[in-house]
Amino acid sequence: MSEPLAVDAREYGLAGDGVTNDQPAFQHLVDALGAACAADGRPRVVHVPAGRYLMVDEPTVWRSGVSLIGEGRGATCFVLRNPGDRTTPVPLAWFTARQHGADRDNHLADLAFAHFEIDGSGVTTEEYDPLAKGLGLQYVLRGRFSDLYIHDTAATGFGCDFLQDTVVEGVLAERCGRQDSGEQMGGAGIGIGIGGWGPVERLTLTTCTATGNGTNGIFLELQNDEWAPPSGIRITACHAEDNRFGISDWGADGLLVTSSTMLGNHEAGFDVSSQGTTRIGGRGGIVTGCVIDGNVRDGVGLGNTPGPYALRGNRISNNGRYGYWEHNLAGGDEEAAADIVLEANDIRDNALDGVRIDAVMRDLALVDNRIRNNGRRGAGAVEGGGEGVRFAALSLTDEKADWPKDGHRGKEVAVGTQTALVTSNSPTELRLAPLRPGADTAWEDGVPEPGSAYRLPDAPVLRAALTVDAAVTRPRMHGNRMGDDQPTRTQTHGMCITGNGSWTDGRVLDNDLSGNAREATRFDTEPAGGLWRDEDA
Repeated sequence: MSEPLAVDAREYGLAGDGVTNDQPAFQHLVDALGAACAADGRPRVVHVPAGRYLMVDEPTVWRSGVSLIGEGRGATCFVLRNPGDRTTPVPLAWFTARQHGADRDNHLADLAFAHFEIDGSGVTTEEYDPLAKGLGLQYVLRGRFSDLYIHDTAATGFGCDFLQDTVVEGVLAERCGRQDSGEQMGGAGIGIGIGGWGPVERLTLTTCTATGNGTNGIFLELQNDEWAPPSGIRITACHAEDNRFGISDWGADGLLVTSSTMLGNHEAGFDVSSQGTTRIGGRGGIVTGCVIDGNVRDGVGLGNTPGPYALRGNRISNNGRYGYWEHNLAGGDEEAAADIVLEANDIRDNALDGVRIDAVMRDLALVDNRIRNNGRRGAGAVEGGGEGVRFAALSLTDEKADWPKDGHRGKEVAVGTQTALVTSNSPTELRLAPLRPGADTAWEDGVPEPGSAYRLPDAPVLRAALTVDAAVTRPRMHGNRMGDDQPTRTQTHGMCITGNGSWTDGRVLDNDLSGNAREATRFDTEPAGGLWRDEDA
């Protein structure tokens, strides 16, 4: 007798009482429905009533044509545990190339996962294992992942690769990557490997939220350095906060990121680099209409890419170091990045330079941006302690201080052998970044005692709208406003070219570099060739 097209999990032996190990019954049900779909070609649906379903010591191998539908976050919850075998990861569902022979011909098709929670807090492996995910599926065709809450997994929460004709929507991933040091594979809220389906992967991520995850909020990663970086991927209306990186492109071609927010991430809000396993950065992408604000270090970090890449119409503000940082990581592509476009962005109130170029570029276009009021890290060195000094998990207060607002943004404050990073400050209070994503304190060894001595370093001398510290050839810089209109100006220059930088054959037209704290320009290396015209300084 063929299995029904829709079944109730309780009628097939799942208890959902928070005590019974439901994994054996769950695997039996998935196998039965998968076999029925393989026999008659008709996909099946498992409805899972409200309850807490324990999945203990064994991951469930998924089958094509089987969908899993709960009754909502907090109502239907799958609880993952591995007390009997600390060497075994326990994702709720997995199907991978290495473990199960997944590939284009042996794939999962026509399935949905929707309206449930995955609690990964009960899984701990002896060593970090990137397979200790919430969901770990590879080679999915015509999938839909909707309204999922995945949290506290040892590795990546939503860790599914090679998703063709698939939509990922409304996924909330919190505090995933518990066992990831921040430097290992995976450990993200939403991590998607790409390239397995060839040069085009039709994938949309929308209205997803990723907070407090060990590495990335959301990342795309090319999985084989012999594959072509794929096109066809879109990220829209997503939110990434308090992760190591917010949203990362580690190997796509033409990634489109729109209407998203990247706030309070520890390294960068948006990142293009060779951080991924194949050491290949993204290229051809467009980031538009996003707010990239208050990240502990940089708003945008871009490098290890041949280009092109375009950022248009974004707000890149209040970050703890640079608004936009062009740089390369060792071991990745270090050729000149070509055809990078920064157009109509509002790059303001960042701690150091609005735009910083530390890697070779050619054919840069810097057009119609407002790069203003940067260099906020202008306060001098401080040594304090004693009466009126107190500490909290995420702050330092000195009642005797009179600091300029945000004048210490991005500095490292030292208290004894401990250090913490300043995210912002009032006249008497330093607000501090959590020690790591998801942490509730800035202090490795506990909150310091009241009155403890503290030290803050001096501010960098140069903090410009644009600083060029590498070779830039054939740039076009047109129509930008690069000044400072604060009552106390902190952006020292409109444009600086350092002794290590060069600016060759540029067309620099109709920019406003007036109103900076010191001068419009500082050229330790004079520009060479090109055309300069109608500059308001």
